Amino acid sequence: MDIAQFFQQAIAPFTYGFMVKATLVSALTGAICAVLSCYVILKGWSLMGDAVSHSVLPGVVIAYLVGLPFTVGAFAFGLLSVVSIGYIKSRSRVKEDTVIGVVFTTLFALGLVMISKVSSEVHLSHILFGDVLGISDGDVLQTVIVGTLTLTGVLMFRKDLLLFCFDPTHARSIGLNTTFLYYALLTVLALTIVTALQTVGIILVVAMLVTPGATAYLLTDKFSKMLVIAAASSVFCGVVGTYISYFLDGATGGCIVVLQGILFMLAFFFAPKHGMLAKSRERRKSQLEDVLERGNLPSSAGGMGND
Repeated sequence: MDIAQFFQQAIAPFTYGFMVKATLVSALTGAICAVLSCYVILKGWSLMGDAVSHSVLPGVVIAYLVGLPFTVGAFAFGLLSVVSIGYIKSRSRVKEDTVIGVVFTTLFALGLVMISKVSSEVHLSHILFGDVLGISDGDVLQTVIVGTLTLTGVLMFRKDLLLFCFDPTHARSIGLNTTFLYYALLTVLALTIVTALQTVGIILVVAMLVTPGATAYLLTDKFSKMLVIAAASSVFCGVVGTYISYFLDGATGGCIVVLQGILFMLAFFFAPKHGMLAKSRERRKSQLEDVLERGNLPSSAGGMGND
């Protein structure tokens, strides 16, 4: 194969309108999820993201039955799950993680029952795993609108949300309404899940809400840099994952999430400060300095010398 043929084959995916559309939507969704991902990681709300993403399934089915866009039903049930979790948590002795487990499994199971009883042209796999290659112009517009609302909300309260995630006690002591921030962050979380619904679906959206922020958290100690790294890595995975899925003829959402997982593992091992290799070097250096300060060799080496 000569260079011309290789180049022609390489750009082949972008000769199709649906691939261009899917790539742009994947990049946009990745950027939106990455921004919120940083707050989710700091707050320790990975399970909360999983809960809200699964809870929207009944809303999707109801929206289909009444002829509304999926995003409307998904957002409504996302908010329902958020309010339910907060209400039960504040009025019972049950811990938050337990409440989350009860609410999201119940709503998700309800959605599965509804899907099994409703005859429709909507395939379960599309709802659960996304169908960005088949996304319509109307869905693209909804994604842009919802994504814009999400980013606007985060930017408006970015400093308050950061303090709330990092130290809610201090946030409360300086007069911030932490209850409002709690529900505001959960509302933005629901909006973000709705944004990613068409791209990666209900099941995989939690990965896009957790992995970019976790990767960036390993690579930097500054939140501003964390946002940039998370967004850049997520957009990269969205574009490249969509591109690769064309040649593999595989699930686009799955390819995107697998790439994000690979980047996380690379950061886990090779991050300059918090990676496994860096920690191993630091540990060996600390042990060597400790030996030099004591002025003797480890017991095993001393035993060899005595022999």
